[in-house]
Amino acid sequence: MSIAIIGGGLAGCECALALARAGVASTIFECKPAHFSPAHVSPGLAELVCSNSLRSDEPVTAVGLLKVEMATLGSAVIEAARETAVPAGKALAVDREKFSAAMTARIENEPLVTLTRREIMSLSDPALTGFETVVVAAGPLATDRLATSLCETIGQESLYFYDAIAPIVTTESVDMEQAFWQSRWQEGEGDYCNCPLDEAQYKAFVAELVAARKVPSREFEKELHFEGCLPIEAMAERGERTLAFGPMKPIGLTDPKTGRRPYAVVQLRPENVAKSTLNLVGFQTKLVYGEQERIFRMIPALHAAEFTRLGSIHRNTFVNAPRVLNDRLELLARPGTYLAGQITGVEGYVESAACGLWLGVQLGARLGRGVEIAPPPVVTALGALLGHLRTPAKKFQPSNVNFGLTPPLEERMKKANRKLAYPQRAQQAWDNWFPALPE
Repeated sequence: MSIAIIGGGLAGCECALALARAGVASTIFECKPAHFSPAHVSPGLAELVCSNSLRSDEPVTAVGLLKVEMATLGSAVIEAARETAVPAGKALAVDREKFSAAMTARIENEPLVTLTRREIMSLSDPALTGFETVVVAAGPLATDRLATSLCETIGQESLYFYDAIAPIVTTESVDMEQAFWQSRWQEGEGDYCNCPLDEAQYKAFVAELVAARKVPSREFEKELHFEGCLPIEAMAERGERTLAFGPMKPIGLTDPKTGRRPYAVVQLRPENVAKSTLNLVGFQTKLVYGEQERIFRMIPALHAAEFTRLGSIHRNTFVNAPRVLNDRLELLARPGTYLAGQITGVEGYVESAACGLWLGVQLGARLGRGVEIAPPPVVTALGALLGHLRTPAKKFQPSNVNFGLTPPLEERMKKANRKLAYPQRAQQAWDNWFPALPE
């Protein structure tokens, strides 16, 4: 049986390659390059648009543990990320162009995957004729026509929130007389370029952020933000010190020029191994372009910054998963149609890929081997993420993977011990569950 997959992003690629490993053929329909979303710029598959970071790589964190679990399931995303990694301290960050190229090559070189460059207009698109199984992995930037079709199918309006993209600057344009390389809590040169501000500079910067002109929302859309990815100016509006305790916190950093911790700091993360361009960490924004250049150049080390990409704003679409999906990620209103990735209500690159990977694994087992497999235990990282999609909520919201999605620990212990207890419990449960999967 051939499966149609709408979308060649992280989830779609993971799903297709997992199916191929199970001997099941699929066709990926990718609308680029004929149609680009407001955030995409490259025709490559698995394009990373917001950041080049896949966040923490420490297995004691929920997202770090999720990477470990994905790797045991044969994740192509994690494999490609490690092949194209760039220095990022304790995080896993990639050269996004090389990463996309690596994922595109995997799809193009897989005999059981057909890549078709065509926009799917709706769930009834003629191109889907003959496919008994359809996977919608169009991501949070599904085209308006496809999103409308999905809304009509599930019988309710789709939920949405706004996600903003951080700017990128050339490394050579950073004034290193006013910046320094260092990772938090590490001595010597680290993986992040730090741009310090004193108290007066910080307060002036925040004041300009709050007063700056922003891109307005369209009249028919209510502006909503995902709490884990707030625009820098939205955080500034919450209070003068909010940024100093958020993305501009100086904790764990010492300016070698003064021997002291800065009042505030902007961290820049390399976009590639050569460190030729840098991403302003946590500086996702919806300021108009002119204001971005003017205000971000108020940061002393960035007074002459050359921007290769400015921040932007786009709508992210997702469904109320507990209401419209069953435990298989299948639409209740349209059996045979599945959702994967961020459109389900998971948030983040790794989580999106994990969702697509799991759907590919379970569909591959069912369609390729005639075997049903149970999802991993809810105490595992992947199990917790899938559990979030099955848990009804008064106001369902997207979520990153976190141990708060798992059941509480049975015994009481100190906070430091709990930090290790969650991943240890998860690893034991995964080790007991994983051998039961079909070969």
